[in-house]
Amino acid sequence: MTCRSCGDKKLVLLLDLGKTPLANSLIEKEDLGKPEDSFPLELFFCPSCSLVQIGESVSPEKMFKEYKYFSSFSDTMLMHSQTLAERVILERKLDSDSLVIEVASNDGYLLQFYKNKGIGVLGIEPAENVAQHAIEVKGIPTLVEFFGSDFAAGYVRKNSRCDVLHANNVFAHVPDINGFVEGIKTILKPDGVAYLESPYLKNLLDHCEFDTIYHEHLFYYSLTALDRLFARHSLLIFDAEKIPIHGGSMRIHVCHAGYVKRSERASRLLAEESDWGVDKKETYKDFAEKVENLKKDLCWLLHDLKSKGKRIAAYGAAAKGSTLINYFGIGCDLIDFVVDRSPHKQGLYMPGKHIPVLNTDALLEKMPDYVLLFTWNFAEEIMKQQKEYRRRGGKFIIPIPEPTIL
Repeated sequence: MTCRSCGDKKLVLLLDLGKTPLANSLIEKEDLGKPEDSFPLELFFCPSCSLVQIGESVSPEKMFKEYKYFSSFSDTMLMHSQTLAERVILERKLDSDSLVIEVASNDGYLLQFYKNKGIGVLGIEPAENVAQHAIEVKGIPTLVEFFGSDFAAGYVRKNSRCDVLHANNVFAHVPDINGFVEGIKTILKPDGVAYLESPYLKNLLDHCEFDTIYHEHLFYYSLTALDRLFARHSLLIFDAEKIPIHGGSMRIHVCHAGYVKRSERASRLLAEESDWGVDKKETYKDFAEKVENLKKDLCWLLHDLKSKGKRIAAYGAAAKGSTLINYFGIGCDLIDFVVDRSPHKQGLYMPGKHIPVLNTDALLEKMPDYVLLFTWNFAEEIMKQQKEYRRRGGKFIIPIPEPTIL
């Protein structure tokens, strides 16, 4: 096991979640009897550059060529994206002569807000089905490609560099992060800025967000680890901010080295990480114990409710839910069904445990007593959507950071 950022070979094992199926590989009904691929899911810490990462690299083509996650089904994500686009347009003074590129642009959820203002956009999205939706439904020009140094070099030989590059919730998915960063350096104009968002390592540790660990998420970033990575490619993280999306994320602002100076906010965050011990393996030693305690508490609660004759469903056929049910051993004996807003997931079955996925209407039709909220990162949005279910007496179980009934 070698660090994918700095090449160090003395990595420290933090957590072993066993062998699990790919978190977004929902199962068709006719495939239920067939064997499922599963892969080791182990979390490591690099003492040289402080990067936290999983050990197994699954082929990106296997995970992303056909994808079930469409960002536009989350109202929270759409509002977050619109706010970001409006802010960047003002800060970077973008106009009709500007070009905004998004890597892993999904269904055009973000780029649509630039396009609507008359700004040039280009999506880069490896999932063919999702890219096709962006092109046909939202009119977003989209290339079905994986982004990296080779793609960027080929692109700039024929096209202009971009003023702004977005990479939201994708940088944790990329095995060759050095190639990805080099691609950013190549495709950005000299005065261009890249904005990258990823779940923040400190939130993972503090709130026991172990369910964000799955094979798509190869990396769990601190600003310290990112700063060392980008600096090796002559890029500067000149600003960084904590944002609440996805249970706590970090947005970094990146430019070519020498373009501007680092902000006080980014410097403070680096100092904070040094204070809480981002570089020390001792900082991470209690994480596995916290996960085991959570497993005991949640499984006890679910078994106790079932023993009392209560019916339990779940909300959100998400990757988080897949990690949780497979590591905790939660199957159809405890969860009757899962509901999800996305029609692309309805009628399928959760990986590993084969819990059926239904339309959200099933909550009112079947009225389970409790709903385990796999997508706890969108709890506020979902609670509002399901106010009628709650009015009728239904209750939600929030699993992270500790089981809580609302």
